Amino acid sequence: MAGPYRVGIDIGGTFTDFVLIDESSGELRIHKRLTTPDDPARAALAGLAELAAAGGCEIADLAMVVHGTTLVTNAIIERTGARVGLLTTRGSRDVLEMGREQRYDIYDLFLQFPAPLVPRDLRHEVDERMSRDGEALLPLDAAQVRAALRGLSEQGVEAAAVCFLHAYRNPAHEQAVRGIAAEEFPELSVSISSEVAPEIGEYERSVTTVANAYVQPLVSRYLEHLEAALTAAGFRGNLYLMQSSGGSASPRMARELPVRLLESGPAGGALATAFLGALIGRDTLLAFDMGGTTAKACLIAGGRPEVAPAVEAARVHRFHRGSGLPIRTPVIDMIEIGAGGGSISRCDDMGLLKVGPRSAGAAPGPACYGQGGAEPTVTDANLLLGYLDPGYFLGGRMTLDVAAARAALERLAAELHLGAVETAWGIHSVVNENMAAAARNHIVEKGKDPRRFAMVAFGGAGPAHAARVARILGMAEVIVPPAAGAASALGFLAAPISFEFAQSLPSPLEDSDWEEVNRALAAMEARGRELLAEAGIAGDQIRVRRTADMRLLGQVHEITVPIPLGALGPANVPGIEGTFADEYRRLYSHIPPGIRTQVLNWRLEAAGPQPEVSLGTAAPPAGTGARKGSRPAFFPEAGGFVETAVYDRYRLAPDMTLHGPAIVEEREATTILSSRDHLTVDAYGNLRITLTR
Repeated sequence: MAGPYRVGIDIGGTFTDFVLIDESSGELRIHKRLTTPDDPARAALAGLAELAAAGGCEIADLAMVVHGTTLVTNAIIERTGARVGLLTTRGSRDVLEMGREQRYDIYDLFLQFPAPLVPRDLRHEVDERMSRDGEALLPLDAAQVRAALRGLSEQGVEAAAVCFLHAYRNPAHEQAVRGIAAEEFPELSVSISSEVAPEIGEYERSVTTVANAYVQPLVSRYLEHLEAALTAAGFRGNLYLMQSSGGSASPRMARELPVRLLESGPAGGALATAFLGALIGRDTLLAFDMGGTTAKACLIAGGRPEVAPAVEAARVHRFHRGSGLPIRTPVIDMIEIGAGGGSISRCDDMGLLKVGPRSAGAAPGPACYGQGGAEPTVTDANLLLGYLDPGYFLGGRMTLDVAAARAALERLAAELHLGAVETAWGIHSVVNENMAAAARNHIVEKGKDPRRFAMVAFGGAGPAHAARVARILGMAEVIVPPAAGAASALGFLAAPISFEFAQSLPSPLEDSDWEEVNRALAAMEARGRELLAEAGIAGDQIRVRRTADMRLLGQVHEITVPIPLGALGPANVPGIEGTFADEYRRLYSHIPPGIRTQVLNWRLEAAGPQPEVSLGTAAPPAGTGARKGSRPAFFPEAGGFVETAVYDRYRLAPDMTLHGPAIVEEREATTILSSRDHLTVDAYGNLRITLTR
């Protein structure tokens, strides 16, 4: 039998993070190592062995491993997925190129969109047709299907996507194609839209199904390699994959619907923040996760992160909404900012300082890593400002090269006609402003006021920037949790096993076919309970949540609102309409009177119980000798470089108070406290920073 240990693994663009929890003692241990971009599993397996050894256990003692990965999103961005073909209804071959015919920048005469994942010569039309109500108007031509699959096979296709018109209402024709493929072309991996994204919206459904097929062989090979390596190392526990929606799934589900892993890594940070909020009694928080490559911000309102029904991938312009591939899969709603410790700084054509979004990544990394990087980054700036200890990076496992950082900054400083320290402070300030501006837009778009939120800061670089970013946003408090440097991996361990389903039944709300709606919701719940039972979840531990995508009749965009459990009918219409109206007013201030509402999609989430997570740490006795020493650090409000007290986080006891300027160090992150602020350690070991004006 496996022992009482659970592990979370988050593979990021620069570092791979690990968290180990010993359930018998509540002890928590974290670990980091540089990601291996050529083979992400290599760093994951090596780090897992190092973590187990440091925790005094063997890989055979691990009861559970929850894994988040950037494999899917990287494959779509870098176009390293499988050669994929598409079968579609005759006349729909060019849906992937036509898209929505919407311009994300109406003034750009040379506007670009991402190229389809399937070239036109690999798209085949077949005769078949379903009506919008699911009635078979034209039977499927099986001979054409066989010919198309044979042609794709001869063209070297590894995977096929099947997306027929209105298959979300009646999947019979798509299921027949999959049956033919399984019988006659077993080497082909087949994804059908009625299972991947059974929702209205031909373009989005096609893109999502193609994306699923595109990464399916890659994910299958990756999981096969990972499972084999874990088994060879003696692992006998359960392996789960983190989904973009914040739930974990079995390897089998990940193989069938790999597109749901698209944003699996960032989801962990939001889950960790929601878990922390429940612990300290705060249900309005902003998760701020700044790592080596990017920063992410996510709102926690009502104690849980908001889950959006779609996400964009592979944007031509990274921060222009509408310039990417629309993927219809549940995803925790967050904003990504091109700002991390590895973000590269430069002087633009106007002589202005710019930071990011290009990143030095794990290889070569910032100049101070000593791995060949020569361009100045945020980490180099923080090192020169005295915020980082060159001898204690990753707890001393990695030594930073101050001379290399200074040389890189001096080259940029010469272009800007500034000194190296002025340039470093400029980089630190610009990246803070960039992150605050993006976070403010994200919060305001949700109809929220950032001043009403506290910030939870984590990631390797988050605690070093959080207080200044929060002050720009008008916030009054920053919370830095234990294990801040690997909080996303910790969040994985707080994620329940869950499954999400959707069914499109577009209709004005009051005209809904309630018998059909209840039948669809019952089928989704039954499927969710079946999958959870397979994962060992007892029926009385399963919780069900239902929502609907709604809009004002005639509008283009919809919002998601909760709907009650139980059988629905005409008596529920006023309540559902009232919930929709409240959410619409919150977002847009006013709802026009007398306009009918329309439901597009009914959604259901089935989830198991929330796993228990402790914030206990494997730390030396607290409260004794917490001050490590001091070093000069740059605080302009205090006049420049001042001798700054440095504290060992692992020796800070509850109720201790520190006044800035101060630096609090842990192995995977550093917290910076300005001269105007102070922090208190709470009963759970969180650093509670109070910001003063």
